[in-house]
Amino acid sequence: MTAWDLWWWVILPYLALVTFVVGHIWRWRYDQFGWTSRSTQLQERLVLKWGNPLFHYATFAAIAGHVIGILIPESFTHWLGIPEDWYRWFSSIGGTIAALGVIIGVAMLAYRRTMLPRVRATTSPIDWVALILLAIVIVLGIIPTMGINLFGGGYDYRMSVALWFRGLFAGNPDVAAIAHAPLIYQIHATAAWAVLAIWPFTRLVHAWSYPLWYLWRPFIVYRKRTPAHPTEPGTSGRRWRRIGVPY
Repeated sequence: MTAWDLWWWVILPYLALVTFVVGHIWRWRYDQFGWTSRSTQLQERLVLKWGNPLFHYATFAAIAGHVIGILIPESFTHWLGIPEDWYRWFSSIGGTIAALGVIIGVAMLAYRRTMLPRVRATTSPIDWVALILLAIVIVLGIIPTMGINLFGGGYDYRMSVALWFRGLFAGNPDVAAIAHAPLIYQIHATAAWAVLAIWPFTRLVHAWSYPLWYLWRPFIVYRKRTPAHPTEPGTSGRRWRRIGVPY
């Protein structure tokens, strides 16, 4: 292991994780009023109506694919009897569908964010940094998914990138595995750590505020009220009386 590998693949990821955790604690303690997505629905609705759900649902699918491909060991899928070719084609096709959804959704939201002055005015500098890094992560994730695994010869990242990533949480990262991975995977991983590092200081914190309590909150009962004219116009049912006489 070289000093560069130690710095890039061990120290920086742990710094990003510490910043991610401590930054969220700090943000929650000192900036709860800023803990919001800063919705711009009032500025524009039509593009947001279609682009926002498409981007989020496709992103959830992509995250699920990363969880299956990186956090679940290859030995587990072999134990289930899933051949490597089947897994590669399944992950490539599923990843491509999710990637297309992300591309379309991000294109709509990027157009909305950059071309509409009212929406652009609500974007802070740190949010621009987060959006640029997210775009880099998305593009660098789509290229290997479609270019290498779907239309190319394929690359078993579960024997390199996944080993290093799981090792970070076990306190024993496999630096050699990630250091010998293709450059596109290395840049993709680096951009992902950068996103995690700035996450607590951007509007991305709204991802942890999903209203799960809605699932078990009491129902709100709405009752219809039959409209009726007041007995005397302009008095809402109360007639004129002398001052001092109680109703």
